[in-house]
Amino acid sequence: MVREQLKGKNIVITGASGGIGAEIAKLCAASGANLILLARSVDKLEQLKSSLAQQFQINVDVFQLDVSDTNRVKEVFEHILKKIGYIDILVNNAGFGVFREAHEAKMDEIKGMFNVNVVGLMACTSMVLPKMRERRFGHIINIASQAGKLATPKSSVYSATKHAVLGYTNALRMELADYNVQVTSVNPGPIATNFFNIADEQGTYVKNVQRFMLQPEYVAQKVVDSMLTKTREINLPRWMNMGSVVYVLFPRLFERIGKRVLNSK
Repeated sequence: MVREQLKGKNIVITGASGGIGAEIAKLCAASGANLILLARSVDKLEQLKSSLAQQFQINVDVFQLDVSDTNRVKEVFEHILKKIGYIDILVNNAGFGVFREAHEAKMDEIKGMFNVNVVGLMACTSMVLPKMRERRFGHIINIASQAGKLATPKSSVYSATKHAVLGYTNALRMELADYNVQVTSVNPGPIATNFFNIADEQGTYVKNVQRFMLQPEYVAQKVVDSMLTKTREINLPRWMNMGSVVYVLFPRLFERIGKRVLNSK
């Protein structure tokens, strides 16, 4: 499916070496967008670039980037802006999680999750904001999580990072409302990617929720369909989002009844 609104647009995707980041890149390429792909694994980025270049007549640039390194974020984005002038769409997709109970959480993991999921996202966003405001055009898409709307046991730190992402995203949307810059949060449930290789070392969570897992191609399609539209949030799957709605209305009841299910992680 070709999305005409993306043809010739400059799109930056963090965490683009695999999972939904790579799938988003493929769909954008099919619509004629110019891509700047960022990730820690430059070898995987180069493979993706080669594949896309063979299929589509587009420009693809790749940069090795760990978004937790804010100095490197500044360096890379300054280079990108100097080369292409402006960025139309930024997809903040880089992130990771580790599922542990709070008393077992290691300080380096806590700092790592916040540095990537929150500080890194903010650092990347801050680099595109001035030009987007000046041009009065652009779209920032932040990949958050249903965990940012409904915290669950064994994901206290990860949920905290995604709550922070949603708070930042919602405030940013209001700040940019008068500048024609769109801001979208994407809140998926569990996705069948290598995310759980780190997050769920024992495989318990994956085993319990496997039948509910989203496919990365499906999530990517929803994200790309939202580009340059006024989509506020994407909640996937919709039925899972009802849990966060019920929690807001009846938190004590939800925690009591849902405790056994949520502890299955």
